[in-house]
Amino acid sequence: MSRLHYFLLFFIFVYSANAQNDIVLKGTVVDINTQLPLELATVYFTTVKDSTVIDYTTTDKNGVFRLNTRKFDKPVFLKINYLGYQTYLEEQNGLLESKDFGKLYLLENVNALNDVVVKSEAPPIRMKQDTLEFNAASYKVRPDSNVETLLKQLPGFDIDEAGKITVNGREVNQLLVNGKPFFDRDGAIALKNLPSEIIQKVQVSDFKTKKEELSKQESTSDYSSINLTIDEKKNKGYFGKILAGYGSDDRYESSLIMNFFNNKQKISILGSSNNINSTGFSMDDVFDNMGGGRNSQGGGGNTGKGITQSNLLGINYSDDWNKYLGATGSYNFDNKINNNESTVNETSILPTGNNYTNSNSKSRNESTTNKANFELEYKINPTIRLVITPNASQTRSNAQSDSYSKTRKEDENGEILNTSESHPYKENTSTNFSNTINFNKAFEKKARNVSLVFTNNNSGTDSDGIINSTTVLNKDEGEFIDKRLQKTKGRNISDSYSLDLEYTEPITDSLRIRFGTDFDWQNTSNDLKTFDNNLSPGILVDSVSNYISSKRNMISPKVGLTLKKNKFTFNLNTRTAIVDFDNHSLYENKATDLEKRYALSFGNMQLRYKFSRSKFFTFKYDYSNALPSATQLMPVEDLNNSLNTVTGNPDLNPIEKNSINFDFKNFDFRTRSGYSIFLRGDYFNNDVVSTSDFDDETGKRYTTYINVSGTYNATAGGNWSQSVKKDAHTLRYGLGLNGKYSFDKGFTNDIMYTAKSTSISPKAYFTYEYGELLTISPSYGLSFSQTKYENTSRDANSNVTHRANLQTTTYWPENLVFGNDFGYTYNSNISDDFKKDFYLWNTSLSYGFLDKKLFAKIKVYDVLNQNQSATRSISATSIRDEESTVLKRYVMFSVAYKIGNFAAEKGSKRRERGERGDVERQRGEREKED
Repeated sequence: MSRLHYFLLFFIFVYSANAQNDIVLKGTVVDINTQLPLELATVYFTTVKDSTVIDYTTTDKNGVFRLNTRKFDKPVFLKINYLGYQTYLEEQNGLLESKDFGKLYLLENVNALNDVVVKSEAPPIRMKQDTLEFNAASYKVRPDSNVETLLKQLPGFDIDEAGKITVNGREVNQLLVNGKPFFDRDGAIALKNLPSEIIQKVQVSDFKTKKEELSKQESTSDYSSINLTIDEKKNKGYFGKILAGYGSDDRYESSLIMNFFNNKQKISILGSSNNINSTGFSMDDVFDNMGGGRNSQGGGGNTGKGITQSNLLGINYSDDWNKYLGATGSYNFDNKINNNESTVNETSILPTGNNYTNSNSKSRNESTTNKANFELEYKINPTIRLVITPNASQTRSNAQSDSYSKTRKEDENGEILNTSESHPYKENTSTNFSNTINFNKAFEKKARNVSLVFTNNNSGTDSDGIINSTTVLNKDEGEFIDKRLQKTKGRNISDSYSLDLEYTEPITDSLRIRFGTDFDWQNTSNDLKTFDNNLSPGILVDSVSNYISSKRNMISPKVGLTLKKNKFTFNLNTRTAIVDFDNHSLYENKATDLEKRYALSFGNMQLRYKFSRSKFFTFKYDYSNALPSATQLMPVEDLNNSLNTVTGNPDLNPIEKNSINFDFKNFDFRTRSGYSIFLRGDYFNNDVVSTSDFDDETGKRYTTYINVSGTYNATAGGNWSQSVKKDAHTLRYGLGLNGKYSFDKGFTNDIMYTAKSTSISPKAYFTYEYGELLTISPSYGLSFSQTKYENTSRDANSNVTHRANLQTTTYWPENLVFGNDFGYTYNSNISDDFKKDFYLWNTSLSYGFLDKKLFAKIKVYDVLNQNQSATRSISATSIRDEESTVLKRYVMFSVAYKIGNFAAEKGSKRRERGERGDVERQRGEREKED
């Protein structure tokens, strides 16, 4: 029996075992006076002991609820909440068997005898159409907690060490605040920096594109979206955090975030400067800006190659100018300076004998980016909405490096084929402007609408550079030396425009058909001029100068349909693209024109079935075609690399791709446990691959492109997790397995090779929490990769990397926070020139003063001074081992101060006390009357 069969049998067994504990609870909710059913009433069960939510559901249009849940052998409350009605409450000894509660009656919340408004209990969970809403006040967190801590307390939520959020087993790819982005839509800044105390509601829904949102179409995404609504009592004031730190080896960090809220208007400012590889603004509560503070985030603490100094400044603005017009905007300034030294050992796999290249480089790269984003939403009238999202950016960069490489035959003699020394310098200035206009018109008939989406993207890059290189090719007749001292001047321009027109017509309540057309226009040009700066300054060198341009016009009529029946959703889309693809090149005073005409087919199908709130599967199939690039097509030589001459192939065909995607998720809301499995695959016809011929004497490469068919890849995996909570003890543990298989073809020295690659990455993780005092999280994972070759000098190559991590955080004694992250990495088959294993231990100790508004910290990065970056990557044609510069041990002392002042706080507290007093007085008066 294959491993796949065992894998499927395991999940069938788990599912069957869980099904034995399932029961069905049902009933009907009606108005006690009118006897009319109440639709979308929230029905939920909580424990009697501490009001923890066990499970929940909502009523349908007939007032009927049906809840598939698991047995529970302790006393519970049945609660029903509906806006304008008093909360229904009934105690049960437990949930031990299926039960029909019959009719359950709700009473309106106005008491006519005493003219007293009885406030309904705010339910911890409420369903509104397709939105799941949590009442933040129903979940207890530490007073100084951030949004991340709050979300971890909500049933069905999980946040891993890298900050990835999942809800009921579905990944979240958008986090909004009051329906608008908070700097970025991924929500990383909001997650770490917004205090939980200001959040009133957490709303979860299926992620929709702006087009789907405006036209009220069903989501076609497998992701979820979170919206945080701010408590009105905390919606006027300011709050923030200031951090400054200095350490050994002149390491430093500083950051600031300030938020100014005035009802609908929100302004946030952030800034950061450090030289410890923290390039964004997503601080950790324990380690602040420390790059790779949590080992698992950076794969051993490495957040990139080299050491980066980063300076960042940003401002975010959102406001509703009136009831028709709302705006969101942000500006970011980002400066980075990266210094790196690397050593690379690379083996080029050839049909007979391999070439071995050793190279060393030292580089400095600096970039400065100014970026502005804006979103304007205009509700022209109740049926017409317009959303405009312009974005503009400019990046200036400069890069210089010194590199040396030597290539030899991998044999007993180790004959040197070539050597190369290079000292290039380059400056770039890139500008970009993009804009999307979404327009939607809804009609009186439900689901009938017209949508228009116009997008433009205009970018340009100007570059100036210096080439200073010496390449020595060893031939039988002697050395051939290619020495270059040249200046380059480049200009790249890309302009693209697209227009998506679509009309949706509902055929029935469950069936809709879409008609439309896509228009696409794209123009690109690449002008590279190289001047000889050695013998004759200012003279154009034709052999390494080239102008290439491309123009593509495409019109794509399309049709689609959506069928939705209760738990079943089916989407089908198809289009045919008529393409004009014109290319032009001017090289060595010779003009080359290449005109292509295509009729390309596209189609996709999606099938979704939702068994319950958190158990569903999705199947997708996608057929597409992609055009080769102008560089791959044009039969023009590129001689810029002394060791690799590249020529295009005008006979290339479009790439034909078939893709499938299967996902199944089953998550138990109550126990926060469940599993998911997925399978994805791509099959290619006419895939475009590079093919190379190597000169036996010099090792120089001559590359072109060809079509190959029958290549494919497949990825499969699954995750299982379980959560157990008893009193102050919480256990969360899980297993994960991901595997990939790919089959590649290509040609080297006119001989076709095949490469079959397999990779498997199992992992196990565990977290123990004791109340708000202690968290312990060990984890282990390994990555195994193997590639088997045919028609090459090697049969196979493999590599195994082991990673073990232990994270601990203690919040005891009071005001003291002690964090440790210990990681071990072992790379089994990396070159003997590199160290195979290392430990990385980071620690942080902080103490809170002034009611935890001021924190003093001492942090140590890489306590054992063993951190390193050594990686192996295996492809169909090469094996590459690389070691780069990394941060080593440093000690950092820092101080952080939290600021907060909400103008409405005092007044709201007085009003709350007054309201409580009124209720008590009214209760006393009723008792006297009785």
